[in-house]
Formats: sequence, structure tokens, C-alpha cells
Amino acid sequence: MDVLSWVSLDWLKALTWISAIAVGLLTVFLNRRRFDLAALRSVLVFAVASAGAGVYVLNHVGDSRWGSKAEDRLNAPALTETPMVGQFLEPLDSFLGGVVGTVNQVVDFQAALPVAMEFFVAAGWALAASLPLGLASLVGGYLEAKRRHREFRRYKLRVDDLTEELEDIKRHLGYAARAEHAGLG
Repeated sequence: MDVLSWVSLDWLKALTWISAIAVGLLTVFLNRRRFDLAALRSVLVFAVASAGAGVYVLNHVGDSRWGSKAEDRLNAPALTETPMVGQFLEPLDSFLGGVVGTVNQVVDFQAALPVAMEFFVAAGWALAASLPLGLASLVGGYLEAKRRHREFRRYKLRVDDLTEELEDIKRHLGYAARAEHAGLG
């Protein structure tokens, strides 16, 4: 069952872009600070969708959506209908049918290959673009981790200060002495 049989070539190209943009927007929506990750994810989704579209085209070589025209296809002559000798030409007729079928497959492949290569080239360019985006994401992740580490240290210092102030207040109120006197310490 071909799920994408209703999709034209233009829509197949558009679906690769739509999926990449949707993933980028979803990433920005869910992770508001990291635009570098959104760009990287959308480029990688575009690469995978383009490669998938190219594979889809090659799996459906005989499809008319890829530019294979009916006038480019060959038809084998029916030699078995020849009077008097037609029955003797039956093996030649089946051989010619096989040859014509193979030639038609080559013609279909020639029509589908440029379309598939267009998708594969787009996927290759997307992968090439993902390398600097990946490096930018690594740098962004490093800076984010460094910021979180500074924030954690700031919170830890604040907790230490508050703990020290609480101990000072306990000593000032004599809380530790009362706790020892009551047998709690």
C-alpha cells in the first residue's frame, strides 16, 4: 500500500521543507533559549526527509510523477499473430517482450534518477550545513552548562550563607544549649 501515492513531486519537495520547519518551530517552542539546536534539528530532519524522498522515488521508478512519459515507452510487436508462421515465432515474441520490458525499466529509471538525485543532493547539502550548526550547538551547550554551573555555585553560596546565619541565630537564642539540656543533642 503506497501511502504517498496522492503526493505530487512538488508536494513531496514541499513536505521535506514543511517537516524541517515544523521541527525547528517545535524545538524553539519547547526549548526557548537554544535557537542553535532548533536550526540543527531542522537541518537534520530536512536531510533525513530528503534522503527518504529520494529512496521513495527510487522505490517507485515506474511512476509517472517522475517524468516518465507514455510515448517514451516501447511496445513489442506481436509476432504470434503473423499468418502461417506465428506459432513458430512464439519464443521470439516472448524474448522481444522481455527485452522491451527491460528497456522500459531502464527508461523509467532514467526518468526517476534525476529526481532522486535532486533529493539526495539536497540531503547532502543539509548534512554539510549541519556540521557548522553542530559545532555551534556544542559551543552553545558548553556556554549553557557553564552558565548553569555559575548559577549553581551562586545558589550554593547563598544556601551556605543562610545556613551560617541560621546557626548564628540558634547560638544567639541559645537553641543548641537548650537542646542539649533537654537531652536532644
